[in-house]
Amino acid sequence: MPIFEYACEECGNKFEAIVFGGKEPECPKCHTQKLQVQLSTFAVTSKSHSAPATGCGAESCCMGRGGCEMN
Repeated sequence: MPIFEYACEECGNKFEAIVFGGKEPECPKCHTQKLQVQLSTFAVTSKSHSAPATGCGAESCCMGRGGCEMN
């Protein structure tokens, strides 16, 4: 079930809605269906305190190009 972010064109309310199938969402404040889908962003957090990977020191080290086979 995807969650979408919307902005109401009538009252300006911004909200998230879970959309089931072909059902059209409505503004929970004014109940209109005149909505604009907003660009959703997300955040990622990590509890890891390890140091970032570094190059292996080889002449052919590929760090900076997606990862090193030595690490």
